[in-house]
Parts: sequence; C-alpha cells; structure tokens
Amino acid sequence: MERVLIKNLEENELSKISGMIKTIRNTKYMIFIKLKDRTGYIQVSVDKIKEELAEKCAALTTGSFVSFTGKMVMSEYVKDGGKEFLPDDVEVLSLAEAYPIEENALPDKKLDYRWIDLRCDAKEYIIPIQSAFVKYLRDYLYNQDFTEIHTPKIIGTASESGSSVFEVKYFNDKAYLAQSPQFYKQMAIASGLERVFEVAPAFRAENSNTNRHCTEFTSFDLEFAYINSYEDVMHLEEEMLTYALGKLKENFGDIIKERFGQEVIVPNKAFPRIKLFDLYKELEKRYGYKIPEHDIGDLNAETEKLACKFAMEEYGSEFLFITDYSKAKRPFYHMRDENDVPQGYDLLWRGMEITSGSQREHRYDHLKHNADEKGLTKDVEFYMQFFKYGMPPHGGFAIGVDRLTLLLLGLDHIRDAQFIFRGPNRLYP
Repeated sequence: MERVLIKNLEENELSKISGMIKTIRNTKYMIFIKLKDRTGYIQVSVDKIKEELAEKCAALTTGSFVSFTGKMVMSEYVKDGGKEFLPDDVEVLSLAEAYPIEENALPDKKLDYRWIDLRCDAKEYIIPIQSAFVKYLRDYLYNQDFTEIHTPKIIGTASESGSSVFEVKYFNDKAYLAQSPQFYKQMAIASGLERVFEVAPAFRAENSNTNRHCTEFTSFDLEFAYINSYEDVMHLEEEMLTYALGKLKENFGDIIKERFGQEVIVPNKAFPRIKLFDLYKELEKRYGYKIPEHDIGDLNAETEKLACKFAMEEYGSEFLFITDYSKAKRPFYHMRDENDVPQGYDLLWRGMEITSGSQREHRYDHLKHNADEKGLTKDVEFYMQFFKYGMPPHGGFAIGVDRLTLLLLGLDHIRDAQFIFRGPNRLYP
C-alpha cells in the first residue's frame, strides 16, 4: 500500500500513514500516539481490545519512526483538526532510544544533538519557514527576469572584503573559502547576463562570539545592470522584501504568531531613508547617544538598535535605509559621487543591519584609483580584468538568510536560525 500524507487522508478510507512519534500516552483502555509527518500531526488511537496491536504500540518510544495501516475518522473529542486515526496494524521502521537531551539542556549540548533539538514543537518550524522565505525571495527575482548562478567557494585571492578568510590547502597551492560571491556576481554582469542572484554559503574567519555572528552562513546575493543610481537598488530590495513578507504572512503568519509570538508585518509604503550623519544627530538629540569616535562613518550594534527605534517613532517603519557612509568604511568597488561619498546603503530591520548594497563602480580608471587608494592594487588584479573589456552600470546587495530568520522569528541567537551552526568553537556535528 502506498503511503498517504496526513493532510491528504480521506475519512473512512483504508490508508497507510508513516511518520515520527512525537508523544505517547498509555492509559487503562487506550494508547494515544501523536504522529507527525511533513504535512502535520494526527492522533493515532489504539484500543487495547486489539491485544496484539496494543502490545506492539506499548513498546514504541518517542522519536521512533513507524507506519500505521487503518482508517481516519472525524471525532469531536480530538484536537488537531478533529481527525483521529484508528489503526489495524503497525510497522516499526526504526525504534528510538531515550533522548540524550531535555528541553532545558544547555545550548552547546543541544547543538551536539541538533537533529533532535529540531524536533521540538517550535523549532521544527524554523527551517521550513526559512525555506519558504528564501523561496519567496527567489520567486520575486525570477519574476523580475533574474538568472540564478552558482559561483566557486574555493577561490585564489583573499581580498574580497575586510573580513578574515579561511585558508585551505589546494593541492600544492594556497586557496581560500569565499567570503562572498561579490567579484563573481560582477563577472556575470560583464558576461552580459544583466540580472543575476545566488543563494549559497559564505565564510568569515572572524572570532566573534555574539548572537548575530557565525563563521559559515547562507548569503542571498544579487546584482543587476543598467541602473541609474543606488536608489534603483534600494527600490528593488524593498519591493522584494515586501513581496516575500506578504507571502510569509499569508502562508505562515498564524504559525509564526502562535509558535514564536511574532507578528509578520508587511510594509505598506517605501522604506524611509536617512543620511548617516543626520542619523547621528537624531540619535544624540532624542536618546543622548553619541557615536564612539572609532565608529564615526559607520554603525555599531548600539547604533543599529537605536536607529530602528527612531525609525518606528518617526516613520512607523520596521525598516530603515541609511546612506552616505564614509569611504574609509566602504569597499573600494562602491561608486562615489563628485564629493567622494560612496553611493551605497545599509538596510536595518528590527534592530539589526541585514543588508549592505550599492551602485558599483563600473569605470575602470575610477575603480583602479579606488583600489590604489586602499592599497589593494596587487590583490585585485584578477578582479580588475572584468572591467577592461566593457562593463555596464550596475549595483546589488547581499542579505544573510540566517540573520533574516533570526529577526523574523525573534530568536535569541543565530545558532537557532541555522540548520547546523558554525562558530569559532563549533565544528561538529
């Protein structure tokens, strides 16, 4: 008999269901099993009059994988949609041992058994919701005629950004794990693809032990050509996020509210914009906060939190675009205006930066000047080749998928937003 998914069960129709046992309750006359598959739950009710079946079910354990054959009936006494499964037979696919962790286990212990930790009632939704979020972002870009690409993660140069890199042995040579696909996205633009994106791992060898940092994360990157300014990049991002949040609210809003206590708020207007130094003035005037001298020209974690507070108070928006950063704090490939101000932005959401984006410098001579100024001339020779043979005006941005998930669901730490976490002290499982 073919397996039937729980959501597809028909009343009084002989069916086979398979899944994982979430809970077992053994009473005097009945055994109640909560069974889960990828589509939901159902209560399996075993009458002890069926002695052989009841004996088999009494030996089952939480976490075991089983198949039941029987019929689904509707019952006013049963939760989970009023559906109850009455089995005639059970097949044990895999009998689970007692769990090695409890719900209140320490975070590191839970990470040791991450696949078991993800079986918890709320956590089991994290990865499916994240997957849906990425799908909706992808769908928007496909509808805007973007092409998905796949760039190498083993690279020959370590100068994509200011972050540290992981060095790897590559036969008899030295290589690095990619910090981002930035150079290759721009290579794709030079090849004539015009609109590209990628969802892929990125690596940062930063010894940062905070709730927002990790050494391997999933980056959602895009680049597109024939823009007029970085305003075009900002506009595309706000439309993309608004579309994805709308789909999330439609399909997962109730679950996110019930399981995580978070409201999915869909923007109904353009995200507000503010220049960095104007923001500094607002934060000092409103909250008495003065940016530390070493952070002038950029943001820090405290500034991000206060900036989002300001955005809600002033504009009623969870999002805030910040522009006009110092050139010393921005990558050399950001275009600059006649006053040497980088034509880029950061996007903040719910107290945290989620995106850096910009119009890229596409003119070879200007790009070379910027690289020379930062002392990168030798390091970026490979990259500079893309611009010698023609490059259209273009721009783009990157979003950390894990950080998006962290903020969407109101999680405490980015380790909870990832399927498997990698940090300075975490290399297993």
